[in-house]
Amino acid sequence: MKAFEGDRTLMRIFIGEGDRCTDGSYKGMPLYQALLRMLREHGCAGASVVQGIAGFGASARIHTGSLLRLSMDLPIIVEVVDTEEKIREVLPLMDRMIGGGLVTLEKAHVVLYRADSGSEDAGP
Repeated sequence: MKAFEGDRTLMRIFIGEGDRCTDGSYKGMPLYQALLRMLREHGCAGASVVQGIAGFGASARIHTGSLLRLSMDLPIIVEVVDTEEKIREVLPLMDRMIGGGLVTLEKAHVVLYRADSGSEDAGP
């Protein structure tokens, strides 16, 4: 894994835990899992899935993980940092996979990126 410092693009995909992939070879799979697989297959530098404890979207219905109101549709954010070109390459693929959600792009300055020599993702 090559180390680099410089400007990259941060993409955040806001979806729900219960969302399913709407198209393609991953149709019906949990959307966050389908997105991770697609991003990996297309050579993205990496992606992380973060589960929120509460949130609301366009419906204005609050989703929460509290015991009093246990939701089966907690907020999920998939984050990817890569070159703008790579992000733009996968956007059309994501568009077909996502039925509803929010995607944001912003500039990010990467200070350090390298695989831990003991990590599963580390190369030879």
